[in-house]
Amino acid sequence: MTAIAATMVLASCEKKAETAAGAGEERSAAFSTGRQVPVYNANWYPKEFPAVNAPAIPFQADTKFFDLPLPLHFGEIVDTSTDSKGNIYILSRGEVNGNISGGSASQVFEFTPQGKFIRELGRNIYSFGYGHSVQVDKDDNPWVVDKGTDMVTKFDNKTGKVLMVLGRREEMNAHYWAEKGEEDRNDSPVGRLGEPAGIAWDSQGNIYVADGYVHSRVAKWDKNGKWLGSWGKHGTGPGEFDVVHGVQVDSKDRVWVADRANGRLQVFDTNGKFLKEVIVHVPTPAVQPQLNHSFPTGANVFEERGTESLHFRPGTPASFCITKDGSDRIFVGDGYPGRLYKLDIEGRPLGWFGHGVGKNPGYTGALHGIACPNENLIYTAEFQNWVVQRWVLNPTGPTTPETETPGPSKAP
Repeated sequence: MTAIAATMVLASCEKKAETAAGAGEERSAAFSTGRQVPVYNANWYPKEFPAVNAPAIPFQADTKFFDLPLPLHFGEIVDTSTDSKGNIYILSRGEVNGNISGGSASQVFEFTPQGKFIRELGRNIYSFGYGHSVQVDKDDNPWVVDKGTDMVTKFDNKTGKVLMVLGRREEMNAHYWAEKGEEDRNDSPVGRLGEPAGIAWDSQGNIYVADGYVHSRVAKWDKNGKWLGSWGKHGTGPGEFDVVHGVQVDSKDRVWVADRANGRLQVFDTNGKFLKEVIVHVPTPAVQPQLNHSFPTGANVFEERGTESLHFRPGTPASFCITKDGSDRIFVGDGYPGRLYKLDIEGRPLGWFGHGVGKNPGYTGALHGIACPNENLIYTAEFQNWVVQRWVLNPTGPTTPETETPGPSKAP
């Protein structure tokens, strides 16, 4: 992948750089505009997933829909979900307690469908450390998956009290900075989690946890919290994972898994039998925005389907959801170039929306979670922008204005 960076040298700011040992060089300070222009690269995708020129979907977007009263504040927003009444749950990394290295930063806020604040759940609870996902089950009970404590917490939707916990956090005096090695990735401890990322349920109430950043697997419990087993290991083949970043179950009881660093979705039956993989390949615009917090330099696919990190290949599932209204639509959000894709229940692209990475309505900043109560109402959790954005698709009123990247380029 090639990139052109426009730079401007400020002659008045020239100064001596710190001298490397024996170098003694003078260097001028430069100010970069930060504008990167990556070119579409067919090698981003395996040959068995040809490009699909899906249409751009018109939308309205609102970044100020939710009214969180002071003194509460949003922090990094990592996930959002809805219940049967249309209430929205938002997981924020805010209200930091503890020291700068080992503090706790997880808050769950509930809002009405009109964006009005209702309550906060789980304040100062032991299972909160560094939240990653909030999801609501069929009985409207919210569950929080916490990457920092390796725990999952189920709350009662009426009282807010804890109904169940899965996993167990490290001892309070444990060395949080201890490195996890390759042997940890393929470890399969019973009932324990390693930086989990998401949760879902099948029609029988069985629980599936994306387990996650360390264990590279999907863990399964029954509805009463009895351990049933797990599947997966670290790798790039079928049924192997590299950052299990989310999980959803469709109306056919198929388990969809966001295999983020492998740049794909994988689909299984409820016993972990591999069914297929889905790679979203909608061509990007000729000019794309730079990713605010990290620029994708290694998005490529090598021989024998081996990969570098594909976190930032366009279409990679940094987040995804399956609609709750029975319409069987899947929405996938990528970190770069910051778009959302609408798929049918088999994973075929039906359209896309979003202008790319940015701060204004209609743009996204580190899109990390999606809620889709139906196929025309979407909420996105964005940890770079600290917002939950509300999207109305195919609106009857004015849509977001055109930008310099209004639609996809043609496939090469």
